Amino acid sequence: MHVRLFALVGVLFALLGCSAAARPETGFPDGTSVHTMAFGGLNRSYRVYQPAGLPATAPLVVMLHGVSGSGEQAENSYGWDPLADSAKFVVAYPDGIGQAWNGHGCCGLPARENIDDVGFITAMVGQISAATAIDKSRVYATGMSNGGIMSYTLACNTGIFAAIGPDSATQLDACAAPRPTSVIHIHGTADTLVPYNGGQGTSLVDGPSIADVNAFWRNADHCGPPGIAITAAVTTSTAACADNRGVVLITIEGGQHGWPGGTTVLERADPASHALNATETIWQFFAAHPA
Repeated sequence: MHVRLFALVGVLFALLGCSAAARPETGFPDGTSVHTMAFGGLNRSYRVYQPAGLPATAPLVVMLHGVSGSGEQAENSYGWDPLADSAKFVVAYPDGIGQAWNGHGCCGLPARENIDDVGFITAMVGQISAATAIDKSRVYATGMSNGGIMSYTLACNTGIFAAIGPDSATQLDACAAPRPTSVIHIHGTADTLVPYNGGQGTSLVDGPSIADVNAFWRNADHCGPPGIAITAAVTTSTAACADNRGVVLITIEGGQHGWPGGTTVLERADPASHALNATETIWQFFAAHPA
């Protein structure tokens, strides 16, 4: 009798497509969904892309647009969704107020009014994690320009990101107490909006040189001396650090202010370099560096 009962239960699970290892139902549909939340007296919005067939827990990548961009524009410009389909991770695309972020030194309305974007993005990650099973050791932030500046601000002021991947950005936050965070930074030497060698660019961003930012994080993450690899126009500085962290700087000779391999024409950006694919490069680094 018991044998027949167990067999019947097994048939029912098979018919329902269930298994002990199946991912539980989530609060998000597969594909792109749009969400709002009240935070800091403002209505904030973000998009989530959830691919089909996620594992029991999945990584989360937060993609931050640049000035004059949006979450929708970032989703359409940089190719994260197709990569999420193949590598099985969730992507969040938040919207900045006035199409900008408060990177603690830039930019636009959020910086002028000191909008709490650190708090908003932290709350968004919490809301996403409550709705779907996110692996908290594999939460990452990346961003273009002002979005990249914001990713540094997140690394300096939260403890929830295992790694960040800024592109065409710099660090403006004083970062008095940096959290242990792996960093991959991509930058072109011909960037006039955020100059590679530091100082004020045409965007009015006035920050340290990219080499100084790289040295800051190598020190913060207790890294060894970097190794250098050069392939055509791309120079990669790779430092191995304590607790499996890493700090990488990818320099594109002649590269301008853009997302390499991207297609955007909607942000304040130059035509994208095709010396490498920034999305694939950043994801490979993220996947190798959980918290």
